Amino acid sequence: MTKKLFGTDGIRGRVGEEPITPERILHLGFSAGKVLAAKDWHLKKGERPVVLIGKDTRVSGYMLESALEAGLSAAGVDVLLSGPMPTSAIAYLIRALRLQAGIVISASHNPYEDNGFKFFSQEGTKLPDEIEAQIESGINEPIITMPSLQIGKVQRIKDATGRYIEFCKSTFPYQLDLRGLRIVVDCAHGATYHISEHVFHELGAEVFVIGNEPNGLNINRGCGATNCSALIESVRLNRADLGIALDGDGDRLIMVDGCGALFDGDQLVYIIAKHRYQNGFLKGGVVGTLMTNLAIENALKQLGVPFLRAKVGDRYVMEMLCENDWYLGGEGSGHIICRDKHTTGDGIIAALQVLYALRENNLTLTEFMQDITLFPQRIINVRINKPFDFGEDKTIQAVVGEAESDLNTKGRVLLRASGTEPVIRVMVEGESDQKVSFWAQQIADVVQTASDGVN
Repeated sequence: MTKKLFGTDGIRGRVGEEPITPERILHLGFSAGKVLAAKDWHLKKGERPVVLIGKDTRVSGYMLESALEAGLSAAGVDVLLSGPMPTSAIAYLIRALRLQAGIVISASHNPYEDNGFKFFSQEGTKLPDEIEAQIESGINEPIITMPSLQIGKVQRIKDATGRYIEFCKSTFPYQLDLRGLRIVVDCAHGATYHISEHVFHELGAEVFVIGNEPNGLNINRGCGATNCSALIESVRLNRADLGIALDGDGDRLIMVDGCGALFDGDQLVYIIAKHRYQNGFLKGGVVGTLMTNLAIENALKQLGVPFLRAKVGDRYVMEMLCENDWYLGGEGSGHIICRDKHTTGDGIIAALQVLYALRENNLTLTEFMQDITLFPQRIINVRINKPFDFGEDKTIQAVVGEAESDLNTKGRVLLRASGTEPVIRVMVEGESDQKVSFWAQQIADVVQTASDGVN
């Protein structure tokens, strides 16, 4: 059963356009409710499956939340509402409250005009492809509301924030604290605006917070993990030791040191991995993606740490971690999974694991990474009007072949269609920054021309 609505990270799109319309989401909720209600949950007689709905701070979240809960309750499923909460908090609360599923209304790092839906299982992990396909297959069916006695009930959770703050703190070693550290946290005007400060402050740090005044329209705008300029400036102004950038739904992490140097997800995964390896509690190896910088792979192998590449998307990183029974993986974009701490990527928990490594070794981010020089890497996002098979385009393949020949086995070229946006990502990596930039632009131009010619 193939999927069209669900991408690598749920459903996502422009609000008011298919499929992110109230009518369509009403049907989505009903179809999801029917699929969940049909499963054998071993519930007591008279009990219904319970689904938790969380959201980020987008203005459209309230509208879409209402449509989604109406569809679920019409299908005979009870609903709990958490209000604005990070995606990873919903994954945690599903397990803590012994619920059957969870849904997060968020478009992650996208601008406020977009929104989307991420589905989580009873185990707090992303729903398997086959369940997503079942939900999608029923989205066009008519809504036949259950009899009044069987309609699902809806209520709010009042202590979700406190529960999640305590959970995050529990992942940091009890024998350590953050006293003496000055930290700036950028919440991207998103779902962590009322959470992240408390976590780091209660562990002892002096915390300065920016991006914590959401108004429904400013999520990810010029801030957060996708734009660290405001964070870098705040770190300098406050003479902070480091800065932490989260994205709109709190599952991405980028960090900066006291001098304003950026550290992406690849580098942060390496810091965590090296610390765990040196202390004897890195189980197995590390999972990256096709986009992970070659320098990170080489450095891990020099340590003797196995490394594997998954398809891009945190769900695929998680799948490979589970297949190998490993615990650590991530993406350069900032999705970092510490499977021994949580069932999904979590920006706050990943930051705490990095701080654990720095604290125990009494090192800064720069000092920890001083032996590694990342390969120059250029990524260009080519916006397309409609999907097309770029792998079969002879002109595109010809320029890719020229690039690979010029890089002479000391670099990589990767083209992939985004699972969350209408773009083709062109990535070129190699030893020469000049060659990398040249070929990335050449390939991107050819891809754009090919896309413009698709009817």
